[in-house]
Amino acid sequence: MSVLLRSRLRHTRINEHALRTLAQDVLAKAGVPDSELSLELVGNTRMQTLNRRYRHQNRPTDVLAFPLWEGPGPRTALLGDVVISIPTAKRQAAAYGHSIDRELLQLLIHGILHLVGYDHERGALEARRMKRKEQTILTALHPIPKILKKKRHLR
Repeated sequence: MSVLLRSRLRHTRINEHALRTLAQDVLAKAGVPDSELSLELVGNTRMQTLNRRYRHQNRPTDVLAFPLWEGPGPRTALLGDVVISIPTAKRQAAAYGHSIDRELLQLLIHGILHLVGYDHERGALEARRMKRKEQTILTALHPIPKILKKKRHLR
């Protein structure tokens, strides 16, 4: 199982080891321990571009998931891509009153669950099923390690 991690952010430092380990743990708890994942951290401009192109919504969003397969049939080891907007995650963490690390983990879980077939947009029953699975995984992964590092100030 591997996690390809890419950050497009110049001013945000990421604890890459912690994030990769969390992603691997989420994959295992989602029932796909031998799968691979591409994870990209972006700013709001890039996220808005992706959201406009693929969802026809001209605004940034928190997380997007791009599965490599849909429906029945053989699946490859590579599940797909999860893209997370760091600025949106920071704003949401502040609004919900929890840490940015918790918010990032929650968005990662949400994105990976989309890759394995969960979809809250299919109706209320599926939304509840997905939310329960998110909570189960989130609870199992406590304590949450530091994902974002503080920026160093240069003098």
